[in-house]
Amino acid sequence: MVAKFQNAARFAFYGMVLFLIGALVIADITRGGTGMVLMAFIILYLVYRGYRDRQLRVAAEQRHAQEMAELHLRTIEALAVAIDAKDSTTHGHLQRVLLYTDAIGRKMRLPEPERKALRAAALLHDIGKLAVPEHIISKPGRLTAEEFERMKIHTVVGAEILERVKFPYPVVPIVRSHHERWNGTGYPDGLAGDQIPLGARILAVVDSFDAMASDRQYRRAMAPDEALAAVKAGSGELYDPKVVELLEKVYPTIREILRRCPPVAVKLSTDLRIERGSPRAGLSVENAGETSSALYSISQARQELQILYELTQALGSTLSVDETLQLLGQQLRKLIHFDTIAIYVLQNGKLVPRLVEGLNAPLLARLQIPMGQGLSGWVAGNGKPSLNGNPAVEPGYSQNPREFSKLRSALSVPLDSSKGTMGALTLYSSRPNAFTVDHLRILKTIGMKAGPSIHNALLHEAMGRTVDTDGLTGLPNARALALRLEEEAARAMRQRVPYSVFVIDMNGLKRINDQLGHLMGNKVLKVVANALRTCLREYDFLARMGGDEFVVLLPGMGPEDAATKRVELAMAVEKMAKGFPDIEVSISMGSASFPADGQNVEQLVALADRRMYWHKRQHYSSRPSAATAGATTAQLEPAR
Repeated sequence: MVAKFQNAARFAFYGMVLFLIGALVIADITRGGTGMVLMAFIILYLVYRGYRDRQLRVAAEQRHAQEMAELHLRTIEALAVAIDAKDSTTHGHLQRVLLYTDAIGRKMRLPEPERKALRAAALLHDIGKLAVPEHIISKPGRLTAEEFERMKIHTVVGAEILERVKFPYPVVPIVRSHHERWNGTGYPDGLAGDQIPLGARILAVVDSFDAMASDRQYRRAMAPDEALAAVKAGSGELYDPKVVELLEKVYPTIREILRRCPPVAVKLSTDLRIERGSPRAGLSVENAGETSSALYSISQARQELQILYELTQALGSTLSVDETLQLLGQQLRKLIHFDTIAIYVLQNGKLVPRLVEGLNAPLLARLQIPMGQGLSGWVAGNGKPSLNGNPAVEPGYSQNPREFSKLRSALSVPLDSSKGTMGALTLYSSRPNAFTVDHLRILKTIGMKAGPSIHNALLHEAMGRTVDTDGLTGLPNARALALRLEEEAARAMRQRVPYSVFVIDMNGLKRINDQLGHLMGNKVLKVVANALRTCLREYDFLARMGGDEFVVLLPGMGPEDAATKRVELAMAVEKMAKGFPDIEVSISMGSASFPADGQNVEQLVALADRRMYWHKRQHYSSRPSAATAGATTAQLEPAR
């Protein structure tokens, strides 16, 4: 409008100049002069040249504007190709939406700027999906509530991206509102009726229709007539009735166009391998000075996809429980900020912590949470997540409120396997309401992947315990003992610290088996094993070699302390033996210490074994009591 006014003003100016020149020429001629005529021709020529130059400039500006408009359109189309290529199952969707929206815009006789805005929005309305993780877009099943929340951000992110383009026509409001619904139940702003931009109302109808008529990851396509009927069923509730009516009118024409010229998917060279070039450090989103939320969302989506991929690959490559849990904690920290992580595993009806790291870790590590109780117990018992729950409700916290006062909120999801719920994954924070719905979505996704892996690792661990564990007493067996002895010998040699080895044998087990049966013999063996276990330190190692023989490894213990420990063990067995008043229960022991009695494990075990048999012969010859035997062993054992 301004340009037209300026052109009219210029023509009026040139017309006035010509009128004045003409008037002067006529007046000069009537007086018989010729000078004014010559001057008039000169002035007319100059005016003509100026007008012609102006026209040439205007034509050049128009050509430039047209070229820029075409470049703008090609840029939009290129962006549309990138969006379309992100999801292979929706190729052609944008081209079809463009055809339908443009046809409806023409039917409505929309002004050219609005039609241009509608065409651009038709091609770019899904650009915000760049901020949605690929595993959500490509999910073959129905989205969870948390995944749908993440999907909804594509409208806002798309508007933020396009806001930077500074379109000369209103594209941004259409993209932001194309998922609004006529009755106000849409998103992101809950607009209703005429509050929704007209272009967004048109796009909403067309987008829904084409989506229903297309194959998607989560369902097969409807027949076009069925999709049109579904849209008509939503007229007046979900969609603008006038737009639905126009879609029904243009549908036959567009269908014929698409039949003759179906959209062609653009194949990008995503599988091309570039041999040249080396990795270089780039500018991350976190380091960028002015970072928009749109760019951050896109970066976050890509990071989430990468971490989930790495986590899936790593979980499939390890059967160690500790490695699996450590890996899980490390990857989670890249996606969710938390102060403490606890992974609870179900054992005998209680949730037992297998991994605890962070704030208040010693307190959490002591918890034994009954199934269904507390925050984590409720999550595991009900199979439902908890968002921003209260850590104080975990059983055991109430005993000392000062210990847990630093933790203010928790996010917890159940860990499921093919056998059912087998634990809970809980994150704690010192900030109230620290976790978001998006954090819950991420944790649920990771929990679903981690649950089966943890279950398999626990099964492998249990099988390993079976291989290394004596089935009768539950103690480590000879295989486990051999490994532990090698480890301790290497450590002691390296650090030059002492250790002692005891070889212990039950007296009279064969007689008990022969006279009272093997069941009674097994019962006595268990009692002796428990008696020995009660006298040992947490880091001591007790194993059953087989039959009636046990071996004790005592790290850091020299000969003098070993003599005292022999007395303790003998007295503990004698005390336990009181439960069998009609059976003689006693043990024979022999010990050897590094470095006083030998420099390697073989020497020490052989010496301890000889001393044990020497003591056993003394036992059968003199039949001392267990306490006396234990007390005199150090004195009676022969020198090496």
